[in-house]
Amino acid sequence: MDAAMITLGVLAVAAFLFATELIPQAVTAMGAAIALGLLGVLTPKEVFAGLSNSTVVLFAGMFIIGAAMFQTGVAQKIGIAVVKKSGTNERSLMAAIMLITIVLSAVSSNTATVACLMPVVVQICAAAKVPVAPQLMGLAVAANVGGTITMVGTPPNILMSATLGASGLTPFGFFEFAWIGVPLSIVGVLYMLTVGRKLCPQHMAIVPEGADDKKEEAKDPRKMMICAAILVGVIIAMVLEKDINVPMQMSAIIGALACVLTGCLSEKQAYQGIDWTTIFLFAGMLPLAGAMDKSGAGKVIADFVVGLMGDAPSAVVIVAAMFVLSCGLTQFMSNTAAAALLAPIAISIAQSVGVSPYPVVMAIGIAGSCAFTTPVATPPNTLVLGPGQFKFMDYVKVGVPLAILSLILCMVVIPIVWPF
Repeated sequence: MDAAMITLGVLAVAAFLFATELIPQAVTAMGAAIALGLLGVLTPKEVFAGLSNSTVVLFAGMFIIGAAMFQTGVAQKIGIAVVKKSGTNERSLMAAIMLITIVLSAVSSNTATVACLMPVVVQICAAAKVPVAPQLMGLAVAANVGGTITMVGTPPNILMSATLGASGLTPFGFFEFAWIGVPLSIVGVLYMLTVGRKLCPQHMAIVPEGADDKKEEAKDPRKMMICAAILVGVIIAMVLEKDINVPMQMSAIIGALACVLTGCLSEKQAYQGIDWTTIFLFAGMLPLAGAMDKSGAGKVIADFVVGLMGDAPSAVVIVAAMFVLSCGLTQFMSNTAAAALLAPIAISIAQSVGVSPYPVVMAIGIAGSCAFTTPVATPPNTLVLGPGQFKFMDYVKVGVPLAILSLILCMVVIPIVWPF
């Protein structure tokens, strides 16, 4: 059996275990990576490379900063202030949270946006006494759709433009993605305010011990100011990442260290603030995603779907097939890797049948951000897993209908803006 088939087999077993949760999700993820190592698909170094991945480091740093926000009372103070202004209506809160997230995700990292806003959302829900799970799912959805609005909102968008340029075609403009990104964001918000909210579990917020608002008078105002300053500094550094040449994960770790060094939280509290389930789940899935690319498993799936289209598929069939393929692959492998795999294939198919490559490439890029249906599809999904107390099937219930709506929207809007 070749490496591609082995990888697909491991993926199938992992998907079954994720769906049934017969064993903890983090154990499934790490077990899948180790299995690929034992079966010779990955080297021992590749099996555990996820633990040192920059996104995992970013997670750890932001978890610590989030814990400091709770310990010092900053999150509580922001949460109470928001509740006082907006009230405790769940839909109003969700609309506000999602709109803010969409705007921030359009111009900066959607992962960093969720990492920064998540502690505040948890505290808002605690103060308002409303379920936290729907709000956090809305936060993750908003981060994913918000990233589709600009070229820099998400890596697949940049990659789509670069691929067009490499093929001798005019790349997409910076705001050209907004033609589909804005409608997709509107659909995402409306969906979560109606159907999606009801499909989510109704778990209440779990605030770290010793960080409840009843102890607000006991909080140190100086530490609150220091923590707030650290958070603002980290956010600014992340926004200016390319200008100051400091990677986001480094900014997060510097902020986490500053929180401990200034006494905003103790070393023990910093360790306790990290959601280790999220860390190991994501770190375990990264090698599997890499194996999908390295072994050719992703290409096997792509070739199979392309073969189903026939020798002379219509433009509509090509766009729909590429959207479904890109969306499907990105639920278990890097959306950047999925887009990189599919874009050249799509351009070649489009040109061979006399169809414009632009609508096809755009569909692939947008579908790569429609990563709604699994907790490992995208970092924002993974980040909210622990605080929202979600199960694997919660993502499936909420994400599948939204992915179908996204496909329908793309099939309507994309041909209008980028004709076949």
